[in-house]
Amino acid sequence: MKIALLIVDMQIEFLQDQPVAAASEYINHTAQILRSGGHQVIHIQDVEGAEDEEDAVPERLRFIPEIVVEQDDLVVKKTFSNAFWQTDLERILLDREIGLVVVAGFDAGNCVLFTYNGAIERGFKTAILHRGIMSSREDLVLLTYRDRHVVSYPVIEFMVQS
Repeated sequence: MKIALLIVDMQIEFLQDQPVAAASEYINHTAQILRSGGHQVIHIQDVEGAEDEEDAVPERLRFIPEIVVEQDDLVVKKTFSNAFWQTDLERILLDREIGLVVVAGFDAGNCVLFTYNGAIERGFKTAILHRGIMSSREDLVLLTYRDRHVVSYPVIEFMVQS
């Protein structure tokens, strides 16, 4: 089964005053496991409000340096909370025959959750990366995990090696 990791909105503007080390470590480790097994890593970049700026991506909307972006990773730009809405994300996943979508990143109660729901609505098997999501409100992280499919990196590692 092919797996895609969606890393949502891990950007300077949203996270400059947030502690990011723990979630970034889990995200980077999981991304490396998937890359080594030939699976897809996709960075979701919120560009809402920057459509008219001359730079391709303003500095404030660039990914935080704690998140590793490699050459073969894909970047999908979005302007809505759900990364599937009015983007090519669904087509990208279908073209690569992705069987499992794992969602990580920021903001647990908003873009992460909306993207998770968007994947399910489009028929993808979907899970949230355990310890790989963030929010400015800690209670939203726990609420986002509640009653949803959650997967940890050791399980992903097992799946990649099988």
